[in-house]
Amino acid sequence: MSTENYGADSIQVLEGLEPVRKRPWMYIGSTDERGLHHLVWEIVDNSIDEAMAGHCDTITLTLGTDGSCMVEDNGRWIPVEKHAKTGKSTLETILTVLHAGGKFGGGGYKVSGWLHGVGSSVVNALSTKMEAWVHRDGKVHYQSFALGKTEGDIQVVGDTDHTGTIIKFWPDPSIFKISTEFDYKIIVARLRQQAYLTKGITLYMYDERTGARYKFYFEGGVKSYVHFLNRKEDVIGDIFYTEKEKNDILVEVSLQYNKEYSNNIITFVNNIHTPEGGSHLTGFRTALTRTINKYARDKGILKEKDQNLTNEDVVEGLTAVISVKVVDPQFEGQTKGKLGTPEARGAVDGVFGEKFAEFLEEDPTTAKKIIEKVFLAAKARLAARAARDTVIRKGALEGMTLPGKLADCSSKDPAKSELYIVEGDSAGGSAKQGRDRETQAILPLRGKILNTEQARIDKIFANNEIKNLIIALWTSIGETFDVSRLRYHRIVIMTDADVDGAHIRTLLLTFFFRYLRELITGGYLYIAQPPLYKLTKGKQSWYVYSDEEKEKIIEEQWIVGDNIQRYKGLGEMNPEQLWETTMDHDNRKMYKVQIEDAEQADDVFKVLMGGEVAPRRRFIQSRAKDVQNLDV
Repeated sequence: MSTENYGADSIQVLEGLEPVRKRPWMYIGSTDERGLHHLVWEIVDNSIDEAMAGHCDTITLTLGTDGSCMVEDNGRWIPVEKHAKTGKSTLETILTVLHAGGKFGGGGYKVSGWLHGVGSSVVNALSTKMEAWVHRDGKVHYQSFALGKTEGDIQVVGDTDHTGTIIKFWPDPSIFKISTEFDYKIIVARLRQQAYLTKGITLYMYDERTGARYKFYFEGGVKSYVHFLNRKEDVIGDIFYTEKEKNDILVEVSLQYNKEYSNNIITFVNNIHTPEGGSHLTGFRTALTRTINKYARDKGILKEKDQNLTNEDVVEGLTAVISVKVVDPQFEGQTKGKLGTPEARGAVDGVFGEKFAEFLEEDPTTAKKIIEKVFLAAKARLAARAARDTVIRKGALEGMTLPGKLADCSSKDPAKSELYIVEGDSAGGSAKQGRDRETQAILPLRGKILNTEQARIDKIFANNEIKNLIIALWTSIGETFDVSRLRYHRIVIMTDADVDGAHIRTLLLTFFFRYLRELITGGYLYIAQPPLYKLTKGKQSWYVYSDEEKEKIIEEQWIVGDNIQRYKGLGEMNPEQLWETTMDHDNRKMYKVQIEDAEQADDVFKVLMGGEVAPRRRFIQSRAKDVQNLDV
């Protein structure tokens, strides 16, 4: 659409703004750190939409010393003339009326994310103050707002020789009670990602609080992104890349293999991350599996009598980014994390399948390395299947007997049932005695489980502790995984508050992240938080969960040193104490495990649990100053 036709008529109004401050979580997901940064994404993504529409090539984000966030672009202006339906300026309409924007069918954008028209007004509603400057027609137009309401009419405050928009806002501390301080690391990671996804755009980030400055520009698009994701890996062959439009869907795909056992496939729709995949991912997986099988058969590597390679085989060690631009995308579920547009499957399948087949023919050296990699994966898969079948067969012969160490709960309703994965027999004994036998099952672990970051799935099935866990969950694993069979809808990792406990917890998190990630994304995995101290004064006692909380109570209650007990292990608590502090539904504290940034999580697990010692040493050394009361 041309700029000449972009005016007030392009902005459509759907409904008012009143509910936002009363129920902010309905619009931004939460009012914690994640919700706070969601405000930033909404404003930045408006500018990104301008870039995708071809009207913007520079975006600058500034974090102020006064707690503000300012986003400036050189795109088209926001219309400032009076809007026919509201009688207000169009700028005021966009920033004060929910669902007013250029993304609701008014012709403002061909391709955009799904929430940005909502976002500007939501950010305004959840900010103590917002200021907007619009550069257009040689003039600078300005308007300010407080708590979502205008502080005065739009004004002309100066002259300009360019076009663009500046939005500056201060989050409301009455909404974001935990903190209104932006984390520059989170913002830098998001801006870098957006620069990869939008070729030719330059993004600047200035943090006035520290003086830090960043610039992101990647001409290579998602090819540069794959190079970045694989920067620490032992890669296999060259990077594949293609970009082409098919059936009004722009498809951009890049991939490269490495020698790891896990995969890292990231998908986007209109620059918005789709963590649950969808039709575009299905098209990619289908084409990848088909193309590699055809190549292997055509070259005589895969014989006619042989079974085809599976998708599980061909994604081992794969790093891939799939980005599609879709007009009016359809999403499944409330989270909008899964693309439902059926045409995207065919577009990705066709574009990627054709070009990847050419890539394998034109680069036989890389093709040979890929085939060797996936054949090793297939061999491991067959070994794992034999091991898994043995486990299942053994269970069937024994009447589906659950692991002997498992103290199961009496409830057969998964929604009411919990599984506590406990470190050691001592803590397991206390947990078994102190639990709610109807709803809480206990599975003690003997020692440290296998590091699954450095093992294929066939080795995993040979590990007794992991094997017992898989049987207890009853979902199976790999190609036969079925979340509907899950026996417990709350899986709780409960380990000691020391170095060994942290290591075991990390080993378990690695296993769930790599092989049972659906249990994390489904909201089934938790981490128990046992107390660190018990403070006593006379007949009164306090269980505390942090050093800060301990010092506060000591000061308030005048508690002396002999009445402070430090818990180094769960086994030090008797069953009643363990129930009261860590397992009682009404009093316990626990963390729900969520994947906020799959790319960052993947990177952290590789550093902490991978085979390279040097990156792990640097990671630990850089964070050593943050560790207190370390028990060795």
